Amino acid sequence: MRPVTAQWIANAVSGELAAEVDALITSVEKDSREVLPGALYVAFVGERVDGHDYAPQAFASGASLALVSQPVAGPHVLVEDVAAALGRLARAYLALLRTEGDLTVVGITGSNGKTSTKDLLAQILPAVVAPVGSFNNEIGLPLTVLRADPDTRHLVLEMGASAPGDLAYLTDIAPLDIAVVLTVGSAHLGGYGSPEALAEEKATLLDGLVPGGVALLNADDARVVAMRERAVLTHDGRQARTFGTTAGADVLAERVRLDRGRAAFEVDEHAVALRLVGEHHVTNAMAAISVGLACGLPIGDVTALVSHATALSAHRMALTERADGVWILDDSYNASPESMRAALRALKEVATTGRSFAVVGEMREMGDASRAGHEEVGLDAVRLRIDHLLVVGEGAKPAYASAVREGSWGDEAAYVATIDEARAFLDGRLSAGDTVLIKASHGSGLWKLADDLLGVNA
Repeated sequence: MRPVTAQWIANAVSGELAAEVDALITSVEKDSREVLPGALYVAFVGERVDGHDYAPQAFASGASLALVSQPVAGPHVLVEDVAAALGRLARAYLALLRTEGDLTVVGITGSNGKTSTKDLLAQILPAVVAPVGSFNNEIGLPLTVLRADPDTRHLVLEMGASAPGDLAYLTDIAPLDIAVVLTVGSAHLGGYGSPEALAEEKATLLDGLVPGGVALLNADDARVVAMRERAVLTHDGRQARTFGTTAGADVLAERVRLDRGRAAFEVDEHAVALRLVGEHHVTNAMAAISVGLACGLPIGDVTALVSHATALSAHRMALTERADGVWILDDSYNASPESMRAALRALKEVATTGRSFAVVGEMREMGDASRAGHEEVGLDAVRLRIDHLLVVGEGAKPAYASAVREGSWGDEAAYVATIDEARAFLDGRLSAGDTVLIKASHGSGLWKLADDLLGVNA
């Protein structure tokens, strides 16, 4: 972070500075355990934890200032709404950085693939700042912006949307030089009611482009490519380009093939061989390549860097062989019907030496589409000839019922209520060469089973 004064922060957030602070602020943290000397500690009030209670620990660790909604013992800026103030701070800080250096801001949205694309860009773009994990909301995005400094040349922002207006708010904080729309699927459909309403929300990302900005749209998703006209609707020099495997895409992936779940293809006669598991990563890789080209990088450099990139975020299509020869395909961070289908296909491609086990949990935030979405998972598992489907948790139970109706019998399809029961089921059946997919929304907690199977924190 570029050093700023406490008074500058107070002015940026329209807050009341409660004490004189001589030290410059050099970082921003919301977790008192991660505070370093010179930090601004941001005190959020959560459902179970009140950050104001941890202000003493933050000051003891060297925090120079706190951003609070109620007075604390120590230098602080008092505001009514800490989250809103954090957004105002990030907006003012980004505007300051733009006046001092050459900065390109990239925003990524989509029902699937945001984090994987962000991770690819973190390995492609020079002098880049990208989110930690999935910092993609009204708190995570400002914190990412505030990590940039005058040496940053590329700021990559993951932009999530759970309700109408979310993307407009985020792009108001961080206007974009490059806007990437990946997919319009079923993730967070419960907050919108229909795919059309969700598509309209995703399209608002394009309204956040600065004059002369570039929209990069997935040519393989009809709802996304339809946004092209909106991207250039205002006559301020904006551009729109498409990427994907569909003929006519501006950046085209050709001769796509799979080798044990990993995709290889060519872009303008340059070879790409992904280390990431799953054919769906072609979309993410093509988005990243398109961003690299839009930033002026040579295509040979971009394709080579994409080919060497690895998965950076936990629980996202991570394939690991255990000491006993069992393979664990951990994609347990998030789930939607589209990503479930992609994960099941990846499992089928990867499981070449033994049996395939799909362990699936609940897909959350599906609204009225939840039952049908889970039923489709069961159908897909049977139609793809997955050897064993294990459904975990009441919310995902329709997947089990649909698999049975589709023709699974015996223990080809099974249902358990808890993660402990799932572990017991697997312990009695796995042998060397088998491959186990773990897939669910993060809130289901199934990632704990993945960690358990891999001996993480054991």
